[in-house]
Amino acid sequence: MSGWITALAEAAAAGRPAVLVTVLRADGSTPREAGAKMVVFEDGLEGSVGGGHLELEALATARALLAPGAAPAAPLVKEYKLGPALGQCCGGAAALLFEPVLPARWQVAVFGAGHVGKALVRLLADLPCSVTWVDGREGEFPRELPARVRAVVSEAPADEVAALPAGADVVVMTHSHALDQEIVEAALRRAGELGYVGVIGSATKRARFTQRLEARGFPPERIAALVCPVGVEGVRGKHPAAIAIAVAAQLLQRRPEGER
Repeated sequence: MSGWITALAEAAAAGRPAVLVTVLRADGSTPREAGAKMVVFEDGLEGSVGGGHLELEALATARALLAPGAAPAAPLVKEYKLGPALGQCCGGAAALLFEPVLPARWQVAVFGAGHVGKALVRLLADLPCSVTWVDGREGEFPRELPARVRAVVSEAPADEVAALPAGADVVVMTHSHALDQEIVEAALRRAGELGYVGVIGSATKRARFTQRLEARGFPPERIAALVCPVGVEGVRGKHPAAIAIAVAAQLLQRRPEGER
């Protein structure tokens, strides 16, 4: 009974597109009752709305809504007569509701689960974005995470940059300057694919990173794309929450007008 609930929650946390299919109405003899649900993914499903040709038709409709390039869809209701047209002998009729559950267009990767990282993720969890939160220290993550936050425990956090979706914003605030440098280099190698790339630190840290990036052959335009220090100007407090607010505001400023 609860399999579809778990599947939908896991999909939301992982940013995995899905369509929730519900038997909205069941008239006469039908394979499933009103309220039966099925979660459809591009490559799988959980639950059932009755099997047979009805379910095949439902899968085709749901996956059309998930197809690459498909326009964002509103909930859709379709009516089916379970007679000869569908090759089912039930003889009844069913109405199915299709509800696309799509990941947020705004994706943010936060590297570092220290005090500022925790404060920033708390703020982002209340905004319309999906967060990938990366750290090598499993014990630093809270036991419970918000629905759109996915924790990634990695011994090589910089390697996780390659898996980020195109357009993702990257905020680097780990416990190590050397690790910050590795992650920044990995992000700048994807220049043009990722969005905002920022690292917590001072103007002195920016100067040191610039020297190291130049020594490693990064072109000036890629180095210029790095945001350091991070956060909107005018916020001078050093409290983790104050820094997080300044960074979240800067991320919001850089979103397209219709997504703020």
